[in-house]
Amino acid sequence: MLTLYYSPHMTSVDNEAQRASGHADVPLSEVGRQRARELGQHYAAIPLDAVHCSDLRRAVSTAEIAFGERGVPILPDARLREYDYGDLTQHPVAEVEAEFPRRITEPFPNGESLEMVVRRVGAFLRDRWPDDEGKTLVVIGHRATRYGLEYWCGDASLAEIVSAPWPWLAVPIWRYDPRVEHLDRRPAIR
Repeated sequence: MLTLYYSPHMTSVDNEAQRASGHADVPLSEVGRQRARELGQHYAAIPLDAVHCSDLRRAVSTAEIAFGERGVPILPDARLREYDYGDLTQHPVAEVEAEFPRRITEPFPNGESLEMVVRRVGAFLRDRWPDDEGKTLVVIGHRATRYGLEYWCGDASLAEIVSAPWPWLAVPIWRYDPRVEHLDRRPAIR
């Protein structure tokens, strides 16, 4: 059994400015750097085998600050990136979020659809077997990364996942116990 924990990257400069970064490679803010240190403290008692993160700077920095002193491998992976918002990159968050229900199958102009993102996350999960069977991993990603994990590790449809409110947690840690047989029975994403 693979145990997977997920946490989003901590506060970026775009988060503070209420901009939706998408694939824009923005840094953490000072608040984000502090929150990353706190995140590492929350994971301190959990034995980990590896940390996988989006290759975008805000996720890599979160992983390095939170886990760098533990000696756990930190492995950036482009498949864990946020949506590519295309022409809406760095637009106001409210404007981009209003598009989410429509962008499940239809890509953002010059960007990606949620189905495209979920395919990426599914490929990441499938690649973890059998190498990581029996291990405990952390994934540091974005909202879309979590949507992919919710899809492949749960039973909700993409429409249900997108319409659910984002759960802001004091300690942003979600646990998943993905099973390869569950991945195989989920409807294929085109």
